[in-house]
Amino acid sequence: MIKNFENIKTLGQLKNSGYQPISVKDEMRLNLIQFLKERKNPFYGIIGYDETVIPDIQTAILSKHNIILLGLRGQAKTKIARLMVNLLDEYIPAIEGSELNDDPLHPLSRYGKEKVEQMQDDTPITWIHRNDRYTEKLATPDVTIADLIGDVDPIKAASLKLPYSDERVIHYGLIPRSHRGIFVINELPDLQARIQVALFNLLQERDVQIRGFKVRLPLDVQFVFTANPEDYTNRGAIVTPLKDRIDSQILTHYPKSIQISKKITEQESKLTESQKNTIKVPELIKNIIEQIAFEARESEYVDSKSGVSARLTISAYENVVSAAERRLFINNEKNTTVRISDLNGIIPSITGKIELVYEGEQEGPVKVAHILISKAIKKQFVNYFPNPDNIKKLNQPNPYQEITNWFSKGNQIDILNDLPNSEYQKIISSIPGLKNLVNKFYKDEDDEIKYLLMEFALHGLAEYSLLSKHSLEYGLQFKDMLSSMFTLSEEEDSDDEENYLR
Repeated sequence: MIKNFENIKTLGQLKNSGYQPISVKDEMRLNLIQFLKERKNPFYGIIGYDETVIPDIQTAILSKHNIILLGLRGQAKTKIARLMVNLLDEYIPAIEGSELNDDPLHPLSRYGKEKVEQMQDDTPITWIHRNDRYTEKLATPDVTIADLIGDVDPIKAASLKLPYSDERVIHYGLIPRSHRGIFVINELPDLQARIQVALFNLLQERDVQIRGFKVRLPLDVQFVFTANPEDYTNRGAIVTPLKDRIDSQILTHYPKSIQISKKITEQESKLTESQKNTIKVPELIKNIIEQIAFEARESEYVDSKSGVSARLTISAYENVVSAAERRLFINNEKNTTVRISDLNGIIPSITGKIELVYEGEQEGPVKVAHILISKAIKKQFVNYFPNPDNIKKLNQPNPYQEITNWFSKGNQIDILNDLPNSEYQKIISSIPGLKNLVNKFYKDEDDEIKYLLMEFALHGLAEYSLLSKHSLEYGLQFKDMLSSMFTLSEEEDSDDEENYLR
């Protein structure tokens, strides 16, 4: 990068500065080397790829390769591509008025060549910021060769009174206009096969051919493609010769642990300052939300080839906070803590982010969402309390005995979604043994967390079939499992009798 570049406004001044042009791939390589030597990360904000994806990308850039990022949705492919801008020089010189970012010392376009020929060292220079050297295109079936590469512009021909044989009637597409920069095509398989074929020369020979013109533009472009795996996208595939011309294929993946997933969610979620100051989100709630995504990726009801985006947990996190905030406003309270019952508010975040297989369609998206929440609670329960199954098997003292005994005497409780804090705490505290259970394992936690853990214990015991849990119109009801089975049996018998009488 040239110092005091703002003072360099002509080709002559640029020559005197000692400027030497290099290709965009060399530029990225040199800047990456500097990042590595200084142990800095140009891909800041990308979490969970430090030992896998990022080293592969760095290797590809050092090799000056065009890159394809292959992975399911919500794996930060586009974000990674956009961060590659950090590997470009902050500013580079170009001939003023050039459509193709012509290098002043090596002009590419006819405009650039004629400008330099006419004005010599007085050719005016402009400086292009790295952010203006990034172009991104979403591949859709209606994308044309004219969009990407270019076409003859009849309006330009008429206004300039030029014949169609004149090179100046060409309107260049996105790729030539990305000369000396980074060009990204998202969802490459969605691009029609004939359009993919048109990219062959760009990748291999680095030139452009438009409508039979004998014009050769040796473009200098860093190509980055993103795609879902071929076996998932039914809309198309990457044609084999094109895939062969992309030098490095890098596989992305979902977070491998709850902790990494939580960091991504907290970084990407957009909460207001008011929400941050008035709504407390305990680690338990965060763990359950992340566990939901892990359960969805393994669920028999969810299409694993489609994937479960990280956007599910981000949206769910925002919604659970908003559910608690809504309850806060309804009850005119100043602050509150997210409850297990607030997880009901994340249902829309789940149903819109998963694609169901046939079995899932039979159950319905809302029911599948409830199943995923239940499985997440069950999985997380054993991280906080003793596993009820192990207590039975190992004949250990049962810490849940007093709680289940109380329910077995015909007692039940209703936890409604919008209960004020005082009423919520009163109901939770009314269950004998529940407070003692939490104090036994978490005596040092503050009261708000203890009440959350007490509610969580009820949900966990229901998931392990020690209690029954039933949906109410605006909340949940907990009661004894055995009495629920008898009640259900009586209802079934009554239905059978009514059907018989009919």
